[in-house]
Amino acid sequence: MDQTRNRELLSLTAILTTAACGLGALVVLVKKFSLNQGENKIVRARQRRAVSLKAAEEAVLKYREHPGTDAPAILSLSLSELTKCLRDGSLSPEDVFYSYMEKTLDVNKRLNCCTGILLESFDQLKTVGSSKEGLLYGVPISIKENIDYKGYDSTCGVVSRLEQPAPVDSVLVEVLKRQGAIPFVKTNIPQSMLNYDCGNPIYGQTLHPRNPQKTPGGSSGGEGALIATGGSLLGCGTDIGGSIRFPASFCGICGFKPTAGRLSSKGISSISRGQKSVLASVGPLARDVDSLALFMQAVLCDHLFSLDPTVPPIPFNLEIYQSSRPLRIGYFEDDSYQQPSPSMIRSLREVKALLERAGHTVVPFTLPRIRYALMELTLKGVLADGGVTMLNNMMVENCSEIFILSPLVLRSVPGLWKQHASVEDYIHETIAEWRRCELDVLLCPMLGPAFKALYPGKLTCATSYTIIYNALNFPAGAVPVDTVTAEDEEELKHYEGKFKDFWDRLFKEAVSGAEGLPTAVQCVALPWQDELCLRFMREVEQLVKQNRK
Repeated sequence: MDQTRNRELLSLTAILTTAACGLGALVVLVKKFSLNQGENKIVRARQRRAVSLKAAEEAVLKYREHPGTDAPAILSLSLSELTKCLRDGSLSPEDVFYSYMEKTLDVNKRLNCCTGILLESFDQLKTVGSSKEGLLYGVPISIKENIDYKGYDSTCGVVSRLEQPAPVDSVLVEVLKRQGAIPFVKTNIPQSMLNYDCGNPIYGQTLHPRNPQKTPGGSSGGEGALIATGGSLLGCGTDIGGSIRFPASFCGICGFKPTAGRLSSKGISSISRGQKSVLASVGPLARDVDSLALFMQAVLCDHLFSLDPTVPPIPFNLEIYQSSRPLRIGYFEDDSYQQPSPSMIRSLREVKALLERAGHTVVPFTLPRIRYALMELTLKGVLADGGVTMLNNMMVENCSEIFILSPLVLRSVPGLWKQHASVEDYIHETIAEWRRCELDVLLCPMLGPAFKALYPGKLTCATSYTIIYNALNFPAGAVPVDTVTAEDEEELKHYEGKFKDFWDRLFKEAVSGAEGLPTAVQCVALPWQDELCLRFMREVEQLVKQNRK
C-alpha cells in the first residue's frame, strides 16, 4: 500500500467512509427510528447547564454586595503566588473563588467553554478551611467533562450517556479536594473525545480565545480556552493522542501528559474503555510549568495511593524537577510523515538555539519506523475492534441508522495479542535508539498553530507528532514559544507538504490565517521520568522568557 493511501487510512474521517474509498467492506444496519428521546435529553442537559450558570451568577452578584475584593489583582497572580497568599492569609478563599467564578462566567458567554458549574463548590468553599494544610488550599480548579464529579454526567460529548450522573467523585477529584482545591466547573469536549476540535451535539462548539474562526483544540479544548482567558489558572484534562497538548499549543498555555498509570484513572470516563494499545493519561493544564509541577506534587500523595492501589506509590521527586545540570537533548524537525507548518519549524529551531546557548547538548534523533508505528500499532490498536465499541457508545436510543465499521482493522484475539507484543517491541526498539544516542530528553515539533474549526476531524493524520508518545507511553508536554508572524504566513503560501496530496492541501488550509496565534514545542522523556520531562519543559519556558526581555 502506498504512502498516500496510508495517510488516508490514518484519517478517522476516511476510515468511517471506507466504502466510498473502496478500502474495505462496510456493514450497514438500517432501522426505523425517532430522535425525540435523544433530542429531549439534550434539551434537559442544556437546561441544567443554564440553571447552574444562573445560580452561579446570582451568587457572584450577592458576594459583590460586599466590596473590597481586587479581582484583577487576584487573577493576575501565578499559582505559586496565589497559594502563598492563601496560606499566609493575605487572601481569603472566598475572594479567590468568587473572582475566578465571575471571570469564568464572563468567558463562557463569549467562548462556550463550560458544560456546567459545579454548584457543590459553593458548599465546599464553606468548609475548605479544614484542608488548610493542602498544597492547593483554596485554589479553584476546572475539570474536563469526562472526569467524574458526584451527581454530574460524564458524557464524553455523547448523547446516549446523558442522565447517568456519577455516583461518586473520581479518585483524582477526591484527592484534589483533600489537598484543598475547589473543583468548580466542568469544561467542554468534542463528541467521543477522539478528535482535537471542541464541539458536540449537547453543548455546542467552543471557540478559540483569540480567533472565533479557529478551534481551541481538543479533546481538552474547554480547559485550554478557559485557562488561556484567565477563567481558571489550573485545570485537569485527559490525553490519548494529544488531547492535553493540542489545546495547550493552540491556546498558548502549558499542558502535560504524564506516563499512563502515574495518576489514577479511576472515575475517568471513556467511550473506548478496554483499549490498551494506545494509552490515555490524565494530567494538568496551566499558565506555566511550575503550576503543572505543583499539581503533580499535590496529587501524588499517600491519599491517592490509598484510594487507588494500582497506582505506583511514587511521590513527586522535587530534586529532579529542580535540577539544573546540563541535559543531552535529542532533536528532530520533521517526523517524515506530516511536514510541519513554517511556524512549527521556526519555533523549534529558536528553542534549539536557546538550549545550545544555555550549555545543553542537542543531537539529531530519529524515531524508528514512524509509518509502521502509526499504521500498525497506533491506528490498528485504537480500532482493533473495528470501531464497534466507539460507534456503539455513540448510538442514540431509537436511532434510525447505525453504521458499524467493518473488519478493516478488526483483530482476532490471537491477532490482538500479537499487536500488543508488537507495541512492546516498538517501545523497546525506541528506547534502545534513545540509549544509543545517550539522551536525557527529546525536543520535537508540536502541532500548530490553531486549526480552523471542524478541520481536526478531517486531519487525524496530523496527530502523528503527539499520538506516537501515547503508543510509546512516554511523558510529554507542550510549552508555548512564540506567535505566528507575517513571514510565517507568507512562507505557508509555498507549503506543498511531504506528499503533495489532499491531506497536505487540507493541512495548509487548516493552519492558515493564524498570524498572532501561539506556537509551541513538545518536550518528551522516557516512561516514569515525568519529573525530568517537566524540568525540561521549565528550562524551555525560562529560556524563552529570558529571550523576550
